[in-house]
Amino acid sequence: MVPPGLSPEAVSFGEPMIEFNARTEGRLRDVELFERGFGGDTSNMAIALAKLGHRCGYLTKVGSDEFGFSLLNLWQDENVDTSRVLIEEGGFTGIYFVARAVNGGHEFTYYRRGSAASHFGPRDLDMEYVNQARVFHTSGITQAISMSCRKAVEKALDELDGNVLVSYDPNLRLRLWPLQVARKVVLRTMRRSDIVFPSLEDARALLRLEEPERIARHLLDLGCSLVALKMGAEGCIVAEGNETIEVPAFPVKVVDTTGAGDAFDAGFLAYVLEGKSPREAAVFANAVAALKCQGRGAVAPQPRRSDVERFLK
Repeated sequence: MVPPGLSPEAVSFGEPMIEFNARTEGRLRDVELFERGFGGDTSNMAIALAKLGHRCGYLTKVGSDEFGFSLLNLWQDENVDTSRVLIEEGGFTGIYFVARAVNGGHEFTYYRRGSAASHFGPRDLDMEYVNQARVFHTSGITQAISMSCRKAVEKALDELDGNVLVSYDPNLRLRLWPLQVARKVVLRTMRRSDIVFPSLEDARALLRLEEPERIARHLLDLGCSLVALKMGAEGCIVAEGNETIEVPAFPVKVVDTTGAGDAFDAGFLAYVLEGKSPREAAVFANAVAALKCQGRGAVAPQPRRSDVERFLK
């Protein structure tokens, strides 16, 4: 929990989930053992940011089930503020299964439709709480899971204090909504965001552009102040003003890439909160993501600040 009397530096909004990660590689139908973990892009980011030493609060609803209470325990153990997390009586918490490929890639199977988190709406927002933060973070997944969550994001953007930075990860999931709808909503949100974290794959689908530098410049033209274009093993491109820089990834043995993009977001935001340059933020974020990829699951392998600093040395 955030210590009494201290406001969160960042507030994240979205859907948390319970993760069942295959212990062996191969198709889901052939897997016999799973490792229980935690997931949900915005929850992953909040936990990762807290592990890096920053105060973060979370906005969501969880079900009144054992999975919901296990998430509450997780956030409290990791010092994520849960004072605005709502419990839906009779509601359920979404789950997903991860099948792992030999190259470290993964395939997801979700059971989330109608989850408690998807019932979060504009009336559930505490904007006084949000406006005490320096960063408000959300994602395209949050907007895709329900119309009420989409409206809650819109309300937050409408009522944010001008001093709060909007951080946005498009996290395109076409199983949740059609590309035509996603493109309209995501591009509108990116226009209203200060920092955007698209993956190269998502940006190509949304913008119908191929060249990474052109994508980054196009997003700046939309109105984003800072673009961090995530390119996996190729690192990232950071664009701000007239400057575009490419920052290489750290080569590591990849075990599981689940949640690596969320870890990157957290690493980047940690350095933004500390007043570091975009280049410094990108190097740090690449290190956080690389360390996460060396373990299985979205949350358990997320590094703490000391781990990242030791790795960078």
